[in-house]
Amino acid sequence: MSDTYSPPARQRVRIITLRIALLMAVPLIIFSTPAWGNETLTLEIFENIGILLLIGGVIGRLWSILYAGGRKNEMIVQVGPYSISRHPLYLFSTIAMLGLGMMLGSIVLTVLLTGTVFVVLSATARREEKHLRAKFGAAYDEYASRVPRIFPSPFAYVSPREVTVNLSAFHSTMLDAVGFLMLIPFAEFVELLREVQSVPHFVIW
Repeated sequence: MSDTYSPPARQRVRIITLRIALLMAVPLIIFSTPAWGNETLTLEIFENIGILLLIGGVIGRLWSILYAGGRKNEMIVQVGPYSISRHPLYLFSTIAMLGLGMMLGSIVLTVLLTGTVFVVLSATARREEKHLRAKFGAAYDEYASRVPRIFPSPFAYVSPREVTVNLSAFHSTMLDAVGFLMLIPFAEFVELLREVQSVPHFVIW
């Protein structure tokens, strides 16, 4: 890949890819029902954990953008969430999708949604890192040797007392957060469709 690689362009491709994948999953979500039924304690626990994970993912994305907003491709951000994961925005996006799958009450949907998001974002992270290595050289190699790409290393956490916040980037992420949180009423709507049996459905785990 050449040094003229454009992260914003790649990010648009990533966003479009994820949106298409999620849209393709909508029929499976609507026309399926969990094998363990709609009114069980197991399902209730599964769904509640999912809600917590989705909210945690949203909070994590906001936390990450406080440290990196608008600067990710201009400097090597190495503090806050970026001290435990090189791509915390992708980490927390994956956690949010894990939450959505669990809210839908299906192990199959959980694996499908989480796996798709993780694969796409991991590939995007690798492409971004080629650009960052070309731009920052040994400094980025040293950072990458200490901090894992996606999965966090919590005990490596460091943070300054103060950070400069890019409000434009933060506001953009806030809008994304609204989109993520709208998945909660979407999951409730899907559950309602299952309960009233207004659409044909098939059973999956």
